Amino acid sequence: MFAEYIKAALDKAVYEIIDDPEPFYGEIPELQGVWATGKTLEACRDDLMSALEDWIAFRLRSGRSIPTIGGASIFVSSEPVSVVE
Repeated sequence: MFAEYIKAALDKAVYEIIDDPEPFYGEIPELQGVWATGKTLEACRDDLMSALEDWIAFRLRSGRSIPTIGGASIFVSSEPVSVVE
């Protein structure tokens, strides 16, 4: 579920070169606030994935919904769930 969501989100990422010491800028337009910079495109993509993971964790912790992207979804339950049986 998480891997599919992250892959779908990164497939929507857009990149550009900016005038900055870390000239590669990337964002996922469908997910407000998910962006990163890097000295190389690969570094930018790695940082963007980390930003996306942090964004997902924050949304889950705060009980906020996570929008479907590229057909992938992560559903947030408001009901407590036991992880130990």
